[in-house]
Amino acid sequence: MTARLTRGRGGPSRLRALLESGQMIVAPGAFDPLAARLVEEAGFPAVYMTGFGTSAALLGRPDVGLLTMTEMADNAGRIAASVDIPVIADADTGYGNPLNVIRTVGAYEAAGAAGIHIEDQVAPKKCGHMDGKLVIPAEEMAAKIRAATEARGNPDFVIIARTDARAVEGFEHALARARRYLQAGADVLFIEALTSEAEAAQAARAFPGVPLLFNWAEGGKTPPVSLARLEEMGYRIVIFPIGTLLAATAGMRRILREIAQAGTPAAALGDLPSFAEFLDFIGLPEVRAAEQRYAATDATEIPGG
Repeated sequence: MTARLTRGRGGPSRLRALLESGQMIVAPGAFDPLAARLVEEAGFPAVYMTGFGTSAALLGRPDVGLLTMTEMADNAGRIAASVDIPVIADADTGYGNPLNVIRTVGAYEAAGAAGIHIEDQVAPKKCGHMDGKLVIPAEEMAAKIRAATEARGNPDFVIIARTDARAVEGFEHALARARRYLQAGADVLFIEALTSEAEAAQAARAFPGVPLLFNWAEGGKTPPVSLARLEEMGYRIVIFPIGTLLAATAGMRRILREIAQAGTPAAALGDLPSFAEFLDFIGLPEVRAAEQRYAATDATEIPGG
């Protein structure tokens, strides 16, 4: 058996099979490969690459369109290579017009993502739960969705159409945009920043049999709704985009406070994974196995030496 130090077997076909299985896909957010491996370890069927978290992790800045397509696709690739579950990735606005979207789809496919969502905001975009968003004309977004579906090399690669129109034009206009994007070929619809459970239910009733994504944005504009209720409504994908990011921030603050106050982190180490446990988790045994497999066993003379 060949040693394997990368994963990345959770591609489009696995995400497509999950969509067709009828089960709800719960995909917590990951901002880097370590977070993605923790999502996989916890037993979730898919992981969501959060653009909010990627911007925070790579730049230490908010999600306001500062990252380029290549930076986002590169992060998606690192995450996809670290896990064997499908990666659903944020692709912002597609990074331009339909021609740019064609390149975006190719880059994310090559990176190993199983699917992406593209939104109808004006660039530079903002996090979907921030104020001050603007949206492009619906026909422009429909053209981007058509370009995305026609550009994918693997027909199983999942194209998710996100509309941010709820906050800009109102709920009914958001539904109308979603219908237009569905007609343009979107596999999944994502109506961002719904403001009540009643709106979530109404959106689901408007699209019977259509896969819908619900953004359970921690602390965002959409109120908490139980998974059982979302499944009853008919939602097929639920993402929890920033819980891991917020938890990591809280954990780092605690350990840094302990060092600042006590001079060492010793008192807090009991609540942390041990050094050995962490090395096992991030794959040191696999590295050791590869080292042994490919270690030179015979001292042979170099030809011509």
